[in-house]
Amino acid sequence: MNNHEISIEAAGHIEKKLFDIPYCTQSPSQILDIWYPNEESMAPYPVIVHFHGGGFVVGGHREDSLEPMLRAADRGYAVVSVEYRKCKESRFPAMLYDAKAAVRFLKFHAAKYHLDPDKMALWGPSAGGWIVAMTALTHGNPAFEDLEMGNGGYDSSVAAVVDWCGPCGGFLEMDEAFKKSGTGKPNHNLPDSGESQLLGAPLKEIPELVRMADPCVYVNRSMPPFLIMHGARDAVVPVEQSVRFADTIRKTAGEKKVELFIADEAPHHGRIWWHEDWVSDMVLDYLDKVLKP
Repeated sequence: MNNHEISIEAAGHIEKKLFDIPYCTQSPSQILDIWYPNEESMAPYPVIVHFHGGGFVVGGHREDSLEPMLRAADRGYAVVSVEYRKCKESRFPAMLYDAKAAVRFLKFHAAKYHLDPDKMALWGPSAGGWIVAMTALTHGNPAFEDLEMGNGGYDSSVAAVVDWCGPCGGFLEMDEAFKKSGTGKPNHNLPDSGESQLLGAPLKEIPELVRMADPCVYVNRSMPPFLIMHGARDAVVPVEQSVRFADTIRKTAGEKKVELFIADEAPHHGRIWWHEDWVSDMVLDYLDKVLKP
């Protein structure tokens, strides 16, 4: 087990789990795991779908950011952790194709896996926060969905989104924010940054593609509700990303569509504060409110 892989201690109490289920056939990366509550239910389980971070370059669907999400199983949720193609395998928007294909797969097989397709939330940290935001906001946009990847008769809409520290306020805004705050290194515009690798060129050379990858562009009144959380001292993704994103949602879609929580003095990406019980409790209380009214 690597240092950032989920621990046996964190996951050992979950008795029923299904691993490495292929949701597509284009790549070995297109697999998912399902973790179930120990308490059986006659009704299908509400679903939390996890997309890991890793700067669009590294990471895995069993990394330790999944640990706090697995606490959702104790609250009656099935937790799905999705692996996807990272940018060294296939560039933007391939990982969004994967994310939406995974959602469609889960809806198509909802009865088989005892899942409620109408009570599905996306939850992602860092790059995963960007993935869940873009997946939800571009629902119905053919530029971001390849229905030929499977289950094209099902849509990829979701009921709620949790974005942890995602770069969702415009990639070109990050270095400017760090230059002003001094909380992190302004290195996102470099040719080898994760964002540049994702889009295939240095960010400043491709402003139109950068705009195409900006979640703020796709905010709309029919979007699902978002909970956005960020550390105030984040040294990798500046907190201004979440502030701008939340402000855009409020102005365009309304106050009820977003809740923003900024953790004072918390660093990136909160490997310390992410794993605090009160943080996952805050998320699960929010999802209970949205998915189990």
